[in-house]
Amino acid sequence: MTQSEISPSTISEEVLAGYESVIGLEVHCQLQTESKLFTSDLNMFGTEPNTNIGPITIALPGTLPKVNKKAIEYAVKMGLACDCSISRRTIFDRKNYFYPDLPKGYQISQDKKPICENGGVTITTKGADGKDVEKRIRFHHIHLEEDAGKSVHDGSDTATLLDYNRAGTPLVEMVSEPDLRSADETGAFVTEIRRIVRYLGISDGNMEEGSLRCDVNVSVRKKGDTKLGVKVEVKNMNSIRNMMRAINFETTRQIGLLETGGQIYQETRMFDVESGNTYGMRMKETMNDYRYFPDPDLSPVVISDEWLASIQASMPALPKELREKFVEVYGIPAYDALVLTDTKEIADYFEAVCSKTNLYKQASNWLMGPVKSYLNEHEGDIAKFPVSPDSLAALIELSESGTISHSVASQKVFPVMLAEPHRAPAEIAETNNWQQNSNTNELETLVNEVLAAMPDKVDAYRKGKKGLLGLFVGEIMKKSNGTADPKLVNQLLGKQLN
Repeated sequence: MTQSEISPSTISEEVLAGYESVIGLEVHCQLQTESKLFTSDLNMFGTEPNTNIGPITIALPGTLPKVNKKAIEYAVKMGLACDCSISRRTIFDRKNYFYPDLPKGYQISQDKKPICENGGVTITTKGADGKDVEKRIRFHHIHLEEDAGKSVHDGSDTATLLDYNRAGTPLVEMVSEPDLRSADETGAFVTEIRRIVRYLGISDGNMEEGSLRCDVNVSVRKKGDTKLGVKVEVKNMNSIRNMMRAINFETTRQIGLLETGGQIYQETRMFDVESGNTYGMRMKETMNDYRYFPDPDLSPVVISDEWLASIQASMPALPKELREKFVEVYGIPAYDALVLTDTKEIADYFEAVCSKTNLYKQASNWLMGPVKSYLNEHEGDIAKFPVSPDSLAALIELSESGTISHSVASQKVFPVMLAEPHRAPAEIAETNNWQQNSNTNELETLVNEVLAAMPDKVDAYRKGKKGLLGLFVGEIMKKSNGTADPKLVNQLLGKQLN
């Protein structure tokens, strides 16, 4: 066992509290273009191995790459979304290293002049007092590069299979500054990046399929120190949860080494999902090992004023912008706005409902309540939700006007709308006689019947057990099949009981 693999069995909370993590990320995001970055070969996940390949992908002699214009536009969109400065003249470089899944023996990437520089993303986490805390996580740069192929180990010690379908897929690599200080902050950062790429429509952000991958650089230092410690890169994390587990383990491991007089080496480590541990894979390469130089087969990419303006004009409203709008324009709480902007589809649906009713908070309640419950049980895709925004708005208006009660709206009318989305909520309520009964004479009769049947409870109420009022209301609602106007029922009960 090497020194870098030593992990102390126990480290006290007091010792851990004396250190802080310093975390930087390299986030690789596959772009959803129809073709690859430098060839017309199909860019598609899930096809048979080695079917989306051609002469350029497998680097046959004499082949020449050509830049995918759509990939450039997608990278610029990501940069604009993160307030980056856009390089108006950018070049591609060769990053030289040998690995079987890299057909050319080098990767076409960007080194000295990436397409986007600086910028950042604002995250929200919970502070020690439970309140929301905003923090800006800076980017060093965002660059374009091609993905490598995939090595498939067949379970034996003698064979590794190679699938080049992924080779040449366009990626943006987002390199953050070491601004993150915990697994929670890192999780919030990647979640926000995933949300942004989905809003932009440039990637599905699916970590399980490898569309979004993260390499995490972790170091530790004593609190109050300004000098950075030796960083370790951790790979092989297929979910945000596993990434956070890896950070927590690696932080504890490094603190344990420092506390026991050990040494932290600059290395690349892998995360084992089963054990939750990291383990050494190789010593970390330096920039000189890659021998970067400009690719002689690719001309510089020049982004004109007109091209940049057209990309800016195509930008959708982004999560942060919508959260602010939902709070300021629709007057809903910040928490509601955060939930409703989790996906672009939910946000669009909410705005469509709000275009048909000014009962914005009630619309928010419906989406976060009954609608969300339905989506959780049906794969969570709002695009397949059977009730149109117009129909949901009509149901909200029907309920808030007092035509039907809230319970009838959610427990009776809404289920029928899910099963028969072509029917209007007003017609459903009328056909089933679910409209709220505000007839004073009829409700007085029900009140008298209920109270006459429960003389002991009436006596107890009059002696001080005021909580029994809910029992009386419930019985009346049962007798009316849920159609009695609750406000009027409470008034009539108060009159009779007091």
